[in-house]
Amino acid sequence: MTGGPMGEIDAVIVGAGAGGLAAAWRLVQGGAKVLVLEAGAGFDPLEDYGLDLPDWETHGFPEPPGSRWPYVAISAEKAESGAGLESWSKVFGAIAPGPRRRTFGYSHVRGVGGSTLHFTGEAHRMHPDAIQMASRFGVAADWPVSYAELEPFYVAAERQIGVAGPADPGARWRSEPFPLPAHARSYASQVLGRGAAALGLGWQENSLAVLSAPYNGRPPCNYCGNCLRGCPLGDKGSADVAFAADALRRGGIALLTRCQVLRLETGSGDRITGVVFADSKGAVHAARGRTIILAGGAIQTPRLLLMSANSGSPDGIANESGQVGRNFMETLFWSSVGLHPDPIGSHRGHPSDSIVWDFNAPDALDGTVGGFRISPGTAEAGFLGPIAYAERAIPGGGAGHKQAMRDTFGRALGLGAIGEYLPNAQSYVDLDTEEKDSLGLPLPRIRSAPGDADIARLHVMATTVRAMLEASGVTELIEEFGSWDSISASHVFGTCRMGTDPDHAVVDGHGRSFRWKNLYIADASVFPSSGGGESPSLTIQALALRTADRVLAGH
Repeated sequence: MTGGPMGEIDAVIVGAGAGGLAAAWRLVQGGAKVLVLEAGAGFDPLEDYGLDLPDWETHGFPEPPGSRWPYVAISAEKAESGAGLESWSKVFGAIAPGPRRRTFGYSHVRGVGGSTLHFTGEAHRMHPDAIQMASRFGVAADWPVSYAELEPFYVAAERQIGVAGPADPGARWRSEPFPLPAHARSYASQVLGRGAAALGLGWQENSLAVLSAPYNGRPPCNYCGNCLRGCPLGDKGSADVAFAADALRRGGIALLTRCQVLRLETGSGDRITGVVFADSKGAVHAARGRTIILAGGAIQTPRLLLMSANSGSPDGIANESGQVGRNFMETLFWSSVGLHPDPIGSHRGHPSDSIVWDFNAPDALDGTVGGFRISPGTAEAGFLGPIAYAERAIPGGGAGHKQAMRDTFGRALGLGAIGEYLPNAQSYVDLDTEEKDSLGLPLPRIRSAPGDADIARLHVMATTVRAMLEASGVTELIEEFGSWDSISASHVFGTCRMGTDPDHAVVDGHGRSFRWKNLYIADASVFPSSGGGESPSLTIQALALRTADRVLAGH
């Protein structure tokens, strides 16, 4: 496949998630001819998400065959300093007993839109100080791009998505206001705000890729609270809605689904000549383009590079530094859920409408480098319908249980914290030597072990969340869940780090391989640091737009 109806292909993009679709949109805007290969399928919001069904609560985000990547996760021993960080439930007891961290999975979606299909829509810029971790704080690595250089690309992404945010940007200075005003806070968030104020913490409107007013033909949010199950209305700016739809309307793009890339092919002059992929029927094809952009995420991008090893690159494509798969950073998280004495209707409203940024800066905590943020966690913990209460909050049965359900529903109140995860030698992604997928390819193998600094930060996260819930009026905790004994990653980063030194990085500041002149990466694998809890999708998209501009410029 070298041309066809579109003519010569300018760019082949592998992966139709946040980065791949943002890059495709920008390239099409610039007149390029683009082929996007996506291993998963497309989702029909009105048909697939099922929030209108009577049994909506029994379904999470839909998982048709092929919508999740297979992988192997190797659980590490729990850190010795984890007292008070055990995951537990009032009904079930210990959630992750035993000496090793329990693996609950790498939460992702394989399909058009990627994991933006099931996120709550948080649209965060990185804290400016969080991209200078090595030079300022002696940990992780510096980003080879400054906040000032990224800022116009943040603006472009926010405009296209329709991000709603507060008037005060805090440390994340802006050249222009958010496209839309912030969402009104739910009553439960107002209750949490009073708890934050009692502790002297700021409780600000969150910036969201969710429409607070009609925008570019899309309706505003109806506050059903079920962003994690998929948005049937199109008010959430998932990558399929915000970028793919517009790119397809413009033309110059072919988006092929259920096409898994098997390997990259190399040629003379340190150039990638194309990719080999299998379609839904198993037939193998080759696609060639002037530029190849990988956007499979921090697990699948290093897997593809390592699987593409050949005689000229025996350790994998773009792995001259030995850094492909290294520096893996998972989601460092803590969640506490309790019961409030009042009927606060905590199932209503947007699930992430507010946020505490007080601890987000890398130097916000005494004794440990790296920050965290706090936001509502009721919906993230799944307490949106009566079944969750019946199974996880109220033990027993019979008439007493029925009355307790009436008295308790809508009173669950949760908070979640996400924090910095520092790269370490024990956390990486490589190829499994035994397990293979349906095409006979080795599965990616995830190894992750939080370091001492991460566990110290996790203690502060848990303590602060508990204190804020207590100050908000929560009288009884019913469930807690965290990274000390559990792997439940949704934000993953770092396995193809960008930098300025080709001996210690995989790509440069524009996402281009140091060796392969036409190979770029546009996903979270290029992040040198994870940030202090920021949701990564907006930064992925800003970097992808910047990468696309470099490709259009012919460099």
